[in-house]
Amino acid sequence: MTSHPLKRILLNLARSKEHPEGSARHGYEIVAPLDAKGHLDPVAWRESRAACRVRRFWAGEKEEFGHLVHRSGGPGGATWFFDYNPAGTDDDEAGYRLGEHVFAPGEYVSVKDEDGVIHTFRVISVAAA
Repeated sequence: MTSHPLKRILLNLARSKEHPEGSARHGYEIVAPLDAKGHLDPVAWRESRAACRVRRFWAGEKEEFGHLVHRSGGPGGATWFFDYNPAGTDDDEAGYRLGEHVFAPGEYVSVKDEDGVIHTFRVISVAAA
């Protein structure tokens, strides 16, 4: 049993040059444990890592399914990323300081895609998984 229950977090693409109004057709659905302040909880993640999943949806592309992974090292002492292919590393998408962000509706989160482009997403909802 995790110290914090798993949450289902919906992220939609925030406003950008290509999408001035943002886009509900581009984003992520993440299942992860959050602490009382709304941050990703690495201790609870270790207890339930197999259940910590991610779904990437991007208009015109096939949905991708993978895992939320926490690895020591990197800025702030740890890195969170999305792993779609455990056998390789070329499909990984790294969160930009995901451990520092608050996952609450209206907050913003950045993710670096497999091409190295950083996209900003708005947290749309956080609910029990």
